[in-house]
Amino acid sequence: MFRKIWTLLSIVVMCTLVAGGLWAAGQAEEEAVGPGLEAPDEFDWRAFEGETVVASFPSHVAYDAAVELIPEFEELTGINVELDQVAYMRLNDAQLLEMSKPRGDYDLIAAVVMWKLEYAEPGLVRPLAPFFDEEGLTMPGYDFDDLVDAYVENTGMVGGDKPYLGGEGAELYGVPLGAETSLLGYRADLFEEHGIDVPQTYDELVEVSRYFAEEVDGIYGLAMRGASGHQATHSWLMHASPFGASVFDENWEPTVASDESIATLEFMQKMIEYGPPGMTGFDQDGQFNAFLQGDTAMYLDASVIAGPARDPDRSQIVDEVAFARHPEGPASALSQTGGFGLMIPSNAQNPEAAFLLMQWLTSPEIERRAAMKGAGPVRYSTMEDPEMQQMFPEYVVLREQVDYATPDWRPIIPEWGEINQEIGIGVNEVLTGAKEPREAMEEVEPRIRSIMEEAGYYD
Repeated sequence: MFRKIWTLLSIVVMCTLVAGGLWAAGQAEEEAVGPGLEAPDEFDWRAFEGETVVASFPSHVAYDAAVELIPEFEELTGINVELDQVAYMRLNDAQLLEMSKPRGDYDLIAAVVMWKLEYAEPGLVRPLAPFFDEEGLTMPGYDFDDLVDAYVENTGMVGGDKPYLGGEGAELYGVPLGAETSLLGYRADLFEEHGIDVPQTYDELVEVSRYFAEEVDGIYGLAMRGASGHQATHSWLMHASPFGASVFDENWEPTVASDESIATLEFMQKMIEYGPPGMTGFDQDGQFNAFLQGDTAMYLDASVIAGPARDPDRSQIVDEVAFARHPEGPASALSQTGGFGLMIPSNAQNPEAAFLLMQWLTSPEIERRAAMKGAGPVRYSTMEDPEMQQMFPEYVVLREQVDYATPDWRPIIPEWGEINQEIGIGVNEVLTGAKEPREAMEEVEPRIRSIMEEAGYYD
């Protein structure tokens, strides 16, 4: 769906890979090559030997898996890697503090997609095209075009048709690591026992949720986030695209009170009715637990659920979970994009060494090995690999789903933090029954417009 966006950049990268002169910086030591990575003699893996890359990473399954492999990178390249790995909620403040200095401590950062415009527009991070174009910097076999198009656009493209998307004039600032889309998880044992087909549409999703809540003792329908603020907004966005709803129109006028948005909220009200007690207060952990502890028959949200579903320390339904495509709504079959990507700060002290680490961590073989440790894949080849599909059956579904993942799932603009909260308060008021859908959203719309007006979006 999105691969045409990358044709030009892919050509640049592939030309870099095949031009032998671009690798003629020296010879790699044969014994230094990491498992599965065979460097041609003309690529100098040790060009930055002795330099130190300081990386700002989150505590997140994809990064935990990648970190385990970093000693191999250090041995391969002679580059020292120092990690500042902290909880996600602390990352943004720490990164902004370091990137505001003339010389920052961080050479490589993992940024949530919602921060990319905040980092790229004021020049806090570097565009990546110059690195790919520079002689001797592109590692062999990187295969940029193998990265999932929607993840790349959502994670790293800035300045296109909309400021947070690709298209004419856009530049690449990051590559995905820890990116995600949405999947439907369901209890295969219960569906088989009750002779129920997996829902392929939202109408079927409502009916299946009703059936389990009303006909099966101790089982509810769908696990969903509902807590006021970001969590409730996330849930609304999860279903808004399938219903044809959006935050803004083409002129940046808020549209959260549209008929499509109201239909989205009415669907969510039904999920609360058929869901477990307390769901209006669920964050992601609450949603995970409701499904993994066997309280609900279904889960529809981020694909990162697959790892915890296999973990006997977290899941009581380890052998009973299967996955399916995000159901199709009245308007579309589009699904979520989110997660993390890697960027290089403008004030990095060792940017070239950081670029080599960025590539290595997201290269085909290292991605595959990290995926075996629980990281979600960001490459088509990993999802399509028969061996990986046998180990992780959800990859078959995930490969189908990424073709429907939309990079325009939410408006990633600097004002999104405030808007996110406003929508989430209104959605939670609907889910708790404090207000009717249209009443709540008609109160939210002018608050959003005020934020946008103050930011200068209107003439």
